[in-house]
Amino acid sequence: MSTRILAIDTATEACSVALYNQGETLAHFELCAREHTQRILPMVQQILAEAGLSLTQLDALAFGRGPGSFTGVRIGIGMAQGLSLGAELPLLPVSTLQTMAQGAYRVTGAENVLSAIDARMGEVYWGEFSRNAQGVWSGEETEKVIKPEQLLARAAALPGRFATVGTGWETYPHLLGESPVAELFDGKISLPHAEDMLPLALQLWEKGIRVNPEDAEPTYLRNEVTWKKLPGR
Repeated sequence: MSTRILAIDTATEACSVALYNQGETLAHFELCAREHTQRILPMVQQILAEAGLSLTQLDALAFGRGPGSFTGVRIGIGMAQGLSLGAELPLLPVSTLQTMAQGAYRVTGAENVLSAIDARMGEVYWGEFSRNAQGVWSGEETEKVIKPEQLLARAAALPGRFATVGTGWETYPHLLGESPVAELFDGKISLPHAEDMLPLALQLWEKGIRVNPEDAEPTYLRNEVTWKKLPGR
C-alpha cells in the first residue's frame, strides 16, 4: 500500500509519534508528563527526517482524539491542526481507548480488550473492544466515564476472555484482586502508543472517514455525560 500516514498522541502522560510509510512503520514513544508541548514537534521532525519525508509527502495525519488528559488531548489536536493546515492534509481521529486495545493485540494477541484510563476525580474512562477476523475493532459506542467499582460489574457482564489495559486498572489494583471474573488477563499496555494508532487510522482512511483541520474535535467523555444531564436537554 502506497499510503503514508503520520500519527501523533499526547492524550496521556506519554508522548508518541509513528509513521506508516508504504508498508513500513517507524515509531517513537516517550514518557514526558507536562512536557508535551516541548517534545511533540521535535519528535515529528525526527521521525520525518529518519524516513526522508516532508509533511507534504504524507496522505493524512492521525491524532489521538481522547479521552485522556484535557490538556494533553488539546495539545495533540492543536498540533495536528497546525501541521495539517500547513501541509493541507486531512485528519484522522483515533480513539485513545481503542488505540490501547490495538496495543494489547500487538503485544499479546488479545482480540477482546477492556480499556480503562485513570480520569482522576475518582473515575475512569472506559471502553469494551472486540476485534474481528478482518482486524476491525468494535466497541467505540461503549466509551464512557464510570466509577472504579463499576469496572468489575461491567467485566462480569461480558462473555469470554478479556485483556485489561490502561492506567485505570493500575490505579485501582485492588479491584483485580477482588475480581470474581476469572477471564481477565494483563494486556501489557499502560498507555497509548502512536504505532497502534496506525492500523486504526488506515482503516479510517480506506473507509473515506476523515475530517478537515477546523473540524477536529476532542472526545471529552466527562463533558458529554455532564451535557446529557443538563435540565431541559
